[in-house]
Amino acid sequence: MIVGRFAPSPTGPLHFGSLVAAVASYCDAKSRGGKWLLRIEDVDQTRKMAGASEEIIHTLEHYGFVWDDEITYQSQRTALYEVALNRLRDKYLAYPCTCSRKEIADSSSMHGIEGVIYPGTCLSHPIKHDSTAAWRLKTTESLISFQDLVQGRIQHNMAREIGDFVIKRSDGLYSYQLAVVVDDALQGVTHVVRGADLLNSTTRQIYLQQLLGYPTPVYAHIPLVLNADGQKLSKQTLAESLPKDEVIATLLKAFRFLPNFPTHPQAFKTLPDLWQWALDNWQPLDSIR
Repeated sequence: MIVGRFAPSPTGPLHFGSLVAAVASYCDAKSRGGKWLLRIEDVDQTRKMAGASEEIIHTLEHYGFVWDDEITYQSQRTALYEVALNRLRDKYLAYPCTCSRKEIADSSSMHGIEGVIYPGTCLSHPIKHDSTAAWRLKTTESLISFQDLVQGRIQHNMAREIGDFVIKRSDGLYSYQLAVVVDDALQGVTHVVRGADLLNSTTRQIYLQQLLGYPTPVYAHIPLVLNADGQKLSKQTLAESLPKDEVIATLLKAFRFLPNFPTHPQAFKTLPDLWQWALDNWQPLDSIR
């Protein structure tokens, strides 16, 4: 069975870009008789906005989304992440690191797909583990590649383009990369449909999956919704929250943004009719390319 998921972070209310991602993941799973899970990715408690989780859930319900199983919260799953980290530590695949961001930036190290690559200082000169150390995953010259349903073939050299990356932060919080890999595996997620801003994270996640013996889902990274300045819609770019009184019109706008639906959907009076039309008319994600 296909198992998809929508995994928002509770840093603020949902906006139109969030809705597009939710629609794509929902239709991809539900149109084929699959399950659609809702996960609140609140592993980074420093970014969590009070009341945002409840607001996200209420908005999804208001827009007619129906998820399967119980809602999961990453903040309640840290013991599972600890187990995964210990497995990596036991295999000598992770090591403690006390380097600051400034030290890394000043290291004159190589640049990768997302800035300066960690030079391996704490790997070359091992330190004793203490509670203030972060934990990094060792990378090798492995070529990690995958076929994205929307973006096509993606490949990264882990050591040269990514570098050793943090899987547990110095403040004790687990990284997004480790948490999402553990959650997807333990929840049986088979298809990950999300925004293209997370495309560069995927090879890191596949690398972790391979080291932990987890299956790799099918990935599809859909185009981002941008504002008038060409920026991704987000809390940082002051994206407006989804309206509560124009639900059908807003959903139709999301359908028009995604090239997976007929160009001119008919008018609808009820949400159930709208969603039934959407599931009946959804086209495969690889048709976006």
